[in-house]
Amino acid sequence: MKISLFTIDIPQAQLDDLHDRLRNTNWPHDYGNDDWQYGTNTAYLRDLVDYWINEHDWRAAEAEINSHNHFKTDIDGMPIHFIHEKGKGPEPIPLILSHGWPWCFWDLREVIGPLTDPEAHGGQAEDAFDVVIPSLPGFGFSTPLATPGINFWRTADMWHKLMKEGLGYDRFGAQGGDWGALVTNQLGHKYANSLIGIHLTNVIPFTLFNTERPWDITGGNTVPEDITCEARKAAHARQERIASHVAVHVLDPQTLAVGLHDSPAGLLSWLVKRRRAWGDCNGDVESRFTREHLITTTMIYWLTNSFNTSARYYAEAAHNPWQPAHTGTPQITVPVGVTLLEGDNPGGLGRDTSGMFDEHYTNSHPTGGHFAPMEEPEVVVADIRATFRSLR
Repeated sequence: MKISLFTIDIPQAQLDDLHDRLRNTNWPHDYGNDDWQYGTNTAYLRDLVDYWINEHDWRAAEAEINSHNHFKTDIDGMPIHFIHEKGKGPEPIPLILSHGWPWCFWDLREVIGPLTDPEAHGGQAEDAFDVVIPSLPGFGFSTPLATPGINFWRTADMWHKLMKEGLGYDRFGAQGGDWGALVTNQLGHKYANSLIGIHLTNVIPFTLFNTERPWDITGGNTVPEDITCEARKAAHARQERIASHVAVHVLDPQTLAVGLHDSPAGLLSWLVKRRRAWGDCNGDVESRFTREHLITTTMIYWLTNSFNTSARYYAEAAHNPWQPAHTGTPQITVPVGVTLLEGDNPGGLGRDTSGMFDEHYTNSHPTGGHFAPMEEPEVVVADIRATFRSLR
């Protein structure tokens, strides 16, 4: 497997075109939407786009991103981008970290330093990791993707090849949230002999999309009547937060992509709505994500033309249902660490690990939402260290 150094260097013409599109946005009329009841509030979005045009400096963001060691390779005919930073400690554990949607690899930037160089961040050198952070296939710089059928369980096959054949690690750990949690689950399920352990910030069943109605996050099941009123409200609120994008991404990813590949303001609107709804924001998205981060991560989607292939990741999970690699119980036999953030998992809502894995380490935290490594990086780092400390 050939691995090459990679430097991000976006052509100026592409940036100029972006700014022209932003300035020429055809804004919709918005009314009665101060509480975002109908979707992204246009007044807020216009202000954010004004910041994007007049204050955001992509070249500065690009330089910061390039301060890490980036590489590209080809796995099974698909381009894969990844960061690889060696740990500073006596025996660093190799650790591959996988992001979700609408995350990107840059949502993991806050954990790179503490994991690779713990002593410089208030920790112990013995807790060091060799960190590998790929962009999921079809996301960001792991593009262009032209192969159908690429989903979380096929991604796990590629990550196994990257770590074993590409980077030469005999055994390694894995970590992930959102789609990255499912990729990490599959590594622990199919490749247990290669895995030291795994750490998750979301507990998601393998069969989430193995239903007759994969576009329906409820699977056609209503909230049970025999639970408390508070639990019912929490369940409905969670479904409301995630129902629309799952349905569209499963059924119409390419249809939506025509608009979002033509309008950067439209792309930002779609992405920032998820940040606000899924982060522990209490209605203020910038309480968790700076404007710089909102724009930089949207830029990564825009500049790589990767929205359509990232959205198709949902459709491919639905079109290619997960099948077990073995019938043993539990499904994941390697040690599993779990971080639960209350803002993403109120009261342990929907968390059932029976038959899935036996927990080696679990920790719950009162704050933080769906974008755990960006929202609560210190918590995530501490729990990753705790998960693997006894496995060294």
